[in-house]
Amino acid sequence: MRVGIVGLGYRLGYLARVFSLARSDFEIVGYVDPAPAGLPYTQEHGASVGKSYESIEALIDEGQLDLLMIGSPNHLHLDHIRIGLERGMKIFTEKPVVTSVEDTMALAELIARYGSDNLMVGLVLRYAPLYVDLRRAQAEGHLGEIASIEASEHIPPYHGAFFMRDWRRYEKYAGSFMLEKCCHDIDLYNGVMGCRPRYVASFGGRKSFVPENAPQNVGVNDLEVYHRKPSGWLGSDKVFDSDGDIIDFQTAIVQYESGASLVFHTNINVPDDFRRFAVIGSKGMAEGDFIRNYFKVTDALTSDRLEDKTYQTSDLSQHYGADEQMAEDILKHMVEGAPLPVSVTDALEAGLLALSMDEAMRTRSVVDMTPIWQRFDAALGKGK
Repeated sequence: MRVGIVGLGYRLGYLARVFSLARSDFEIVGYVDPAPAGLPYTQEHGASVGKSYESIEALIDEGQLDLLMIGSPNHLHLDHIRIGLERGMKIFTEKPVVTSVEDTMALAELIARYGSDNLMVGLVLRYAPLYVDLRRAQAEGHLGEIASIEASEHIPPYHGAFFMRDWRRYEKYAGSFMLEKCCHDIDLYNGVMGCRPRYVASFGGRKSFVPENAPQNVGVNDLEVYHRKPSGWLGSDKVFDSDGDIIDFQTAIVQYESGASLVFHTNINVPDDFRRFAVIGSKGMAEGDFIRNYFKVTDALTSDRLEDKTYQTSDLSQHYGADEQMAEDILKHMVEGAPLPVSVTDALEAGLLALSMDEAMRTRSVVDMTPIWQRFDAALGKGK
């Protein structure tokens, strides 16, 4: 299987190794990236990435590719996907797929023209054993009709400081923080709800990584935590005086078409971090934490604990055992046509919810998503 990479950053450098371990004939024949930050990782772990190409067109035309993997900065995804689809490529793209409502509609039009089967997305948490167990418990009827979900994605200070120093600090390149980092989680809970979000309210801002909170009278070694994770393109050493425009905390409340609600909280300065959920239904509840590695299901009538388990993950995985499973499933989809647990339209719907959360936060209003869904369905060609 001949593969090309556009945007050989840290994430695609890592996935190059994971995919290579999953299939012996997975061969990366080349990449396009003027400053490949992920190249040292691949070299360290013995994963070959082939030769450097000047353009995506040259990579596709000369590389005789079976798969194009896109890990470029988020604002470039749409153009790179378009080029790949126009050349008949199978494409894997990292999340978020696009960064704006307008780009979402443009990609929906491309999907209507070329179909969705040729475009796969890196919403890796759909493959996590914890989420698989959650959906199984739901399918087995242990939860009943979903009434509400309380969920969060919190990241520790070293990772939050990375966002303040990396190119992801600029919304014009990455999209908002809610979109760039939390689209994984939003997609998960959209999946549990089984219907689209309707109304959205949200509040947030930046309160942790601001100048007045910069540590005082400490040595350089004491500040190591804020520089532990290296930044790539457009990297900076500034943390508390970052010139970025992203938030460092946000809370959103969402009502779905079913009437059920989601409360979601993100914060990027959480020293004892967690990424957890409580899904509460008419017959029971499920709670779990991707970082603390537990899952519990409790019956509403009897209070019996129907499931209580913990998880062990490998040293290879960056996402709780999900990375290896995603690689295996995508390759099986490529070779055998096996179904995948998440589609590009799922990813775009999660993105539109994240963008609506940001609109609600900016305008201090409740956003009705009905007009967005009407535009999206029209762009997809539904109802024609």
